[in-house]
Amino acid sequence: MTDVTDGTAGVSGDRNVDPDRIDSARNLDDLDPNGVLRTLASAGAQLREAAALAAEADLASLADGGRPRAVVVAAVGTAARTGDILQTVAGPHCPVPVLAHRSAGVPGWVSAADVVIAVSASGRSPEALAAAEAGARRGARLVAIGAPDSPLQAVAERARAPYIPVPRRAPARLSLWALTVPVLLAGRAFGMVRVAEADIAETAARLDDDAERCKPGSDSFVNPAKELALGLAGSIPVVWGGTPLAGIAARRFGDMLAANARYPVVSGELGEVGRGRVGLLDGVFGSLAESQHDIFADPVAGDGQDNTRLRIVLMRDDGLDGDDAMPLPDTRRADAVAEVVDGRGIRRDTFVAEGGCALERLASLIAVPDFASVYLALAHGLDPRSVPAVSEMKDLINRLGEGA
Repeated sequence: MTDVTDGTAGVSGDRNVDPDRIDSARNLDDLDPNGVLRTLASAGAQLREAAALAAEADLASLADGGRPRAVVVAAVGTAARTGDILQTVAGPHCPVPVLAHRSAGVPGWVSAADVVIAVSASGRSPEALAAAEAGARRGARLVAIGAPDSPLQAVAERARAPYIPVPRRAPARLSLWALTVPVLLAGRAFGMVRVAEADIAETAARLDDDAERCKPGSDSFVNPAKELALGLAGSIPVVWGGTPLAGIAARRFGDMLAANARYPVVSGELGEVGRGRVGLLDGVFGSLAESQHDIFADPVAGDGQDNTRLRIVLMRDDGLDGDDAMPLPDTRRADAVAEVVDGRGIRRDTFVAEGGCALERLASLIAVPDFASVYLALAHGLDPRSVPAVSEMKDLINRLGEGA
């Protein structure tokens, strides 16, 4: 493994974390030549811009066909998370089911009674293109979201469907909010979700505030993202969310840690944990590893020994039931998991959602971990924007397709 010590982020990076790499804005300018940190800091601006572009698309006309039977959000990767977010913000009492569809085409039951929302940051995703074409062919109402002047826009124009042209300034994983807001506003047009203009403004302000807290020039002891990154260094992160909304944030953090920092991650909702995954805590990377841990060892600097251990990140959205003001079952489950983790001496970080609406609460759980995934990559000397394995895999798939 190449040891990166010259201040330049590399492909292979350094197996050990060096806190000095992220201790100053000057170091980070050299390590982050593609400006990933700056892109994350623009999340609030992304959200505002996407809301303005959605307003120009006249989504209100979508309501003319009445309430749909179902909504299919067709996308892959980060774009597919927008479907998960729409489903969660709509809530369990929404009369319209939402399906995040991650395959080419659309489900066999889709017809003129349904809505297809095709999402692709590049506007070139084969899955989104195939879904948009199939949905239009079956007479479903279509909404498409993606880059301007793209193949997806051409499909939408042929189908005379609304298209929201979101400028592509970064990879899809760094454009979550630019893709999410149009999907939510389309859902609002169908009467599925309540997203007020104030909700958008407050969420954007929250993202701005968290970007300020996580800015490159602040030291790790006051920068929550740097602190989290150094705490995760050398561990196997296990990210669990206590509610469906927190579960989305947990999976998002898993996506970002894998793509940016190249860390293997276990992520999901706590409802799944009690069915077996909690057994990880008693495994060779859990309590067995902690029992052999040298409490005087440097938790960041590597010593050449295999001392990999779990690090639990618990995402909580501790809302109260409005009818009887009793904690929701998922809140009690989060309390139980925290107690089990602490009882085994396993390290734990907890994030609690803040804000008055679902969108802002989700943003409060996502912003700092997003920055942490990038700081962790940079601390290893990795360029978080360059993911060679992804490019190599796409090239191989294309070549295999040409040979078929």
